[in-house]
Amino acid sequence: MKVLHVIPSLGAVRGGPSVAVRTIARGLANQGVTVHVAATDDNGHGRLDVPLGRPVVEDGVTFWYFRRQTRFYTGSLPLSRWLAGHATDYDLIHLHALFSFSTTAAAFWAVRRGVPYVVRPLGTLNTWGIENRRPWLKQLSMRLIERRVLAKAVAVHFTSTQERDEAQLVAPCARGFVIPNPVVAKGVRQEAQVAEFLTRHPEIVRRRIVLFLSRLDPKKGLDVLLQAFAKVRAMGSDAALVIAGDGEPGFVRTLKAEAENLGVAKHVIWTGFVDGEEKWAVLAAADVFVLPSYSENFGIAVVEATAYGLPVIVSNQVAIHREIAEAFAGLVVHCDAGETAGAILRMLEDEELRSRLARNALALADRFKPEAVTKRLVRQYHELLSIKRLEDATAYSRR
Repeated sequence: MKVLHVIPSLGAVRGGPSVAVRTIARGLANQGVTVHVAATDDNGHGRLDVPLGRPVVEDGVTFWYFRRQTRFYTGSLPLSRWLAGHATDYDLIHLHALFSFSTTAAAFWAVRRGVPYVVRPLGTLNTWGIENRRPWLKQLSMRLIERRVLAKAVAVHFTSTQERDEAQLVAPCARGFVIPNPVVAKGVRQEAQVAEFLTRHPEIVRRRIVLFLSRLDPKKGLDVLLQAFAKVRAMGSDAALVIAGDGEPGFVRTLKAEAENLGVAKHVIWTGFVDGEEKWAVLAAADVFVLPSYSENFGIAVVEATAYGLPVIVSNQVAIHREIAEAFAGLVVHCDAGETAGAILRMLEDEELRSRLARNALALADRFKPEAVTKRLVRQYHELLSIKRLEDATAYSRR
């Protein structure tokens, strides 16, 4: 089986979706699937330093990069031309994102060339995103483009039941399967990592660390978190808040100004974007992980935290909150500063609770290991291709 994955960007600064595609691709290659990935050279405000228009092989996966011509919609005519000529090289095409040039172009050429495709919406059909991210443009695009892309797909790949349920309110034609994202995490808390992080930030030595690790984006609920942290400090806690991630400069400035207004700026550490060993060091040093998002179709950083044995606090808009609650691996709150503050204080003050949640968090993380998840995805691919072959044979016999 030969599968092509298409995504607007593989840039690390784009967060979870880009990380997930790389993990999915490596996992599928380990299962014996021939995997290619096509993307632009987008990396947020910058570009990836990669060869363009020729194959790059990493970990058994072949990557193809093409020039991004516009930041808006991540437009790339070179990518479209390549898809036109190479779509039939593959048994199945797996598209990642909606409201994106790469998905629209790949779906168009897949249909024209008779190649079945799957769409992973990346949470773009969630209620919050539809209502708060260019709502008029999205509604128009849904009517003209996205509904057709979804309707012609052999299936839609959701990463949680909550994502599926919300998507079907917006696009009833979006029917498919639920398979979570595979997540790689070292999962071993090493004192050397903790020491390395604290050496860089001596002001928070011997203090409880509350960690936020994700893109800095309005949907992530950072306004709720900063207000909650101010309440935690007002209650006499000596906790420090580490915000690990980066985002649009104007939005980041707004967040820092809010921390000043709330009187907690000197207790907030802004690490900027972290990856690799630096990310594992941040996770190892933390005592509790918090993600109070207004919308989150999965939550890769949450799973990475559980793999480090970190108890988590998430909003009920983080799509895997049900799994966290059922496993008793963390606390689930509404997008409310008072409720979030109460959960943080409870977690920091109750050593027994924190230890119990941490043990359960480790067990929960096992469900998302790449080998287990990608085996499910391979079975799903085979099932979809079998159904497609049967449909094609039936249609041929009726001619």
